[in-house]
Amino acid sequence: TPTPAAARLPPFATTMSLISGRTAVIASTARTGLAKSFRGKFNDTHGAAMTGHAIQHAIERAGIDPAEVEDVFIGCGIPEGATGMNIARNAALWAGCPVTTSGATINRFCSSGLQAVASAAHTVLAEGSPVAIGGGVDSISLCQPGMVKGVVTEKKLMKTYPGIWMPMINTADIVAERYGVSREDLDQYSLLSQQRTAAAQAAGLYDAEIAPMDTVMNVVDRETKEVSRVEVTVTHDDCNRPDTTYEALAGMTPIMRFKKDGSDLNPNATVTAGNASQLSDGAAAQVVMEEKLAQQKGIEALGIFKGFVVGGCEPDEMGIGPAVAVPRLLSRHGLTVDDIDLWELNEAFAVVALENQRRLGIDPEKMNVNGGSISIGHPFGMTGSRQVGHILLEGKRRGAKNVVVTMCIGGGMGAAGLFEVA
Repeated sequence: TPTPAAARLPPFATTMSLISGRTAVIASTARTGLAKSFRGKFNDTHGAAMTGHAIQHAIERAGIDPAEVEDVFIGCGIPEGATGMNIARNAALWAGCPVTTSGATINRFCSSGLQAVASAAHTVLAEGSPVAIGGGVDSISLCQPGMVKGVVTEKKLMKTYPGIWMPMINTADIVAERYGVSREDLDQYSLLSQQRTAAAQAAGLYDAEIAPMDTVMNVVDRETKEVSRVEVTVTHDDCNRPDTTYEALAGMTPIMRFKKDGSDLNPNATVTAGNASQLSDGAAAQVVMEEKLAQQKGIEALGIFKGFVVGGCEPDEMGIGPAVAVPRLLSRHGLTVDDIDLWELNEAFAVVALENQRRLGIDPEKMNVNGGSISIGHPFGMTGSRQVGHILLEGKRRGAKNVVVTMCIGGGMGAAGLFEVA
């Protein structure tokens, strides 16, 4: 009698076969509002508090016991200072999870939050974990000023791939110039983003995501420069500028146009403060669990995790990363662009949204339908997680099925995640 196939497999493969057929679902989502960096309400709020708040409310919304959470994955673009010391583990404890809940901090720059959600799903699918959490955070207010000033380069890489250390603004200018995206188009898109966010906020379309948070901010007196401490509650995203006009956007000077002394730096620069994402602070989290367990608990899932991929491109044009990752993702699932009902393509810069939309052939009426990072704000490590929660909630409202979250990544990469709306 032939030996059964399972018996011939090594132990690990046998274990994998025992847990095959599992499905990872997004059971809940929660996030803070997004506050402007440096002068916004989170300008003195520790990353563990913001992230812990999001985790706590995601757990409460799922209706599970914190002790059921086996591992917490948190993406962070600047994992140091107030978001350092393995912020994932610290935030889990802040949220009320027991010491038996572990945590891992993930850094893949602007895709960190999406990567964290995917990692949570992977541990449910491949390792048999019943419940995990994926999320993201960044406190640009507290962490960016303390970053190492000046890049620390490596000789070989600086010679072969200098774009690795290139400021993101420069890479965006390169994409616009290299592929013929006009300043007018960048500003028109940015205006649309502001208008869509304003309309979504007026309709309350972000309310279900946000868990209001009490905190204390620093307020600087403009005349005396004295700093006072003020108790505040963050209830919504405060970065949007509903009164934005095209004329105002068109009148802005590109950031890299001139040197500090006023001399020419890049006469072809097109990226301005108006057509780039806004610096902001915030955190988000999703409870990820095995589908059968969710059903046993009577939890109505928001969506199903279907897949995640990354892809690389030249570092100096990192903005085209989504056009590398998305085709790989869709091909692995037998889908085309037309099969996707909603897209969240991170608005790191307007040129990123426009160039990838053009390359992929995305219907603009299906992409960033309620605005994006240009108007909402972009805490680097949090955005991917925020996008996951938002696209699943918006997908339910619209009766969507297949949805994709995607973004460019510093260093020359793109990431894309596929979800099915439950």
